[in-house]
Amino acid sequence: MILLLLQKELKLELRRNAVLSGISLYLISLIFICYLTFSLQQNSISPATWSALFWLTILFSVVNSVAKSFIGEKKGTFIYYYMIATPQSIVLSKIIYNTCLCLALSLTAFLLFSIFIHSPIEDQVLFLVTLFLTSFGFSAALTLISGIASKANNSNILMAVLSFPVVIGILLLSIKITKNAVDGLERAASLDELVNLLAINCILTALSYLLFPYIWRS
Repeated sequence: MILLLLQKELKLELRRNAVLSGISLYLISLIFICYLTFSLQQNSISPATWSALFWLTILFSVVNSVAKSFIGEKKGTFIYYYMIATPQSIVLSKIIYNTCLCLALSLTAFLLFSIFIHSPIEDQVLFLVTLFLTSFGFSAALTLISGIASKANNSNILMAVLSFPVVIGILLLSIKITKNAVDGLERAASLDELVNLLAINCILTALSYLLFPYIWRS
């Protein structure tokens, strides 16, 4: 059932190509502005500035794409889901799909940053692992919060308020690991942050699995 729901999400996303086009245009435009600011003006960009620009780009791109997981669904769609699948299958399929989407956006952004702005990352493997864990964390957090916000009025405002405390914690860990990857430190120096990031992902996934059926019934 999860595989079928993933196929459904992919087909719907391909039909709504305007959404993907808008996110891609936003991503490319932001990176190109950074390129104009630092490269054409011949200003050297520090690793800290590169890291801040990169994660801000990822954060806003991911929020714009994942936040509409349930908020963008029509109410008739909820009734259809209720008849064909369990709540656990629905939320897990959303998390998996959004993780793939977040990871694709993150890798695209990293590639564009590397092309237009010199990448200061020394440990590429550690940074890619961080991208995957961060994408999963953003996906799990925003998917659950989107499900909660979709049941209330002013869902977009509620989405922003609820997601900030969770997302900022994931982001701080990612930034610290990125600094270690930039400095070329041994991977053992980032072990605590990686474990914490993995633990947050597991907790968020477990909460989504356990709490979403109650949200679904409301």
